[in-house]
Amino acid sequence: MQDDTGSATQARPFLRPPHRGFRTVPLRLLLPNIVTLLALCLGLTAIRLAMDGSIQWAVIAIVGAAVLDGLDGRIARALNGTSRFGAELDSLADFVDFGVAPALVLFVADLRAAGSFGWIATLLFAMACALRLARFNVMLDDPDQPAWRKTFFVGMPAPAGAIVGLLPIYLRFALDIGAPSPRIAVLESLFTLAIAFLMASRVPHFSGKSIGRVPREHLAVFLVGAAALLLLVFVFPMETLIALSLGYLGSIPFAVRRYRALDRRAGQPPIQ
Repeated sequence: MQDDTGSATQARPFLRPPHRGFRTVPLRLLLPNIVTLLALCLGLTAIRLAMDGSIQWAVIAIVGAAVLDGLDGRIARALNGTSRFGAELDSLADFVDFGVAPALVLFVADLRAAGSFGWIATLLFAMACALRLARFNVMLDDPDQPAWRKTFFVGMPAPAGAIVGLLPIYLRFALDIGAPSPRIAVLESLFTLAIAFLMASRVPHFSGKSIGRVPREHLAVFLVGAAALLLLVFVFPMETLIALSLGYLGSIPFAVRRYRALDRRAGQPPIQ
């Protein structure tokens, strides 16, 4: 067959575009994100439980979210499954789990007896958590950070802020106290504001992320201690959470002292 120019033409077969399927994602990348989403579900469930009046179960859901939050990062590092997507997802889930959920649980359980002041404390707690998480994400990209500073958190971590911030609820149920009066609710609101300040501040706290492997000679003691802690949480949940919260608050002065000593030794200027 000839065209107008006299050159031969050939019939070209119909060319199908190459098939582009979905890219496969390794399981090691999915598993940490699944754990993060489970923690997010627990945080949202805590809000629903509080609205239904099940305050103790709401507290347990937030504690469960904190446990999963501590696991997802370790799972990601163990499986070499860290990613920028996972880091952003974790930060968003943390805001719901440890900013929104505990603030609303506190308000529904106790702080609304303080009226508008209780609601202001609720809002400031959630905002402080958001600021804490935003600063943490920025500091991750700082290449000039000394290695020793990685053993500290700048400001109270969001999960710790959520657990310690619920201390008034633990005390109420452990001591079998009824609904708080407006005066007690104001005091609880002030405590909530103090925890919000610690989250938004630059006060150093010990970082549990520096704890890696357990020495072999201490393995038996560690396993017995972990089992004992789990039993106490199941049998005496509120009393155990009170002890853990007070113990964490008591560790803050030691963290500040240790941070300043290392800071002077390294010759670095103090954090601003």
